[in-house]
Amino acid sequence: MPGATYSQHPLSLPSYPRGSHLITSDITSQLSGPLKGVKAGLLHLFLQHTSCALSLNENYDSDVRKDMSDSLDKIVEEDKAGKGIYRHDAEGSDDMP
Repeated sequence: MPGATYSQHPLSLPSYPRGSHLITSDITSQLSGPLKGVKAGLLHLFLQHTSCALSLNENYDSDVRKDMSDSLDKIVEEDKAGKGIYRHDAEGSDDMP
């Protein structure tokens, strides 16, 4: 493809508490310079944090994020009593569901 290229840029996100968060502005603000002039493309995000996940949802209704967080909390309960119900706990309870 003539003119086809790729670009790779490390990004940093602020710390967020447990839950579902909008990160669109964090991503676009960090990529606005490096990708200036790009009209169309494909974005791949690689999350290096083991307890983090990325979900693409519609953003019209803020209840979508709340519903998503509530559903995930039901699937993966928080270990509030510190019983060690999860194998991945090397980074402490603040890093766990």
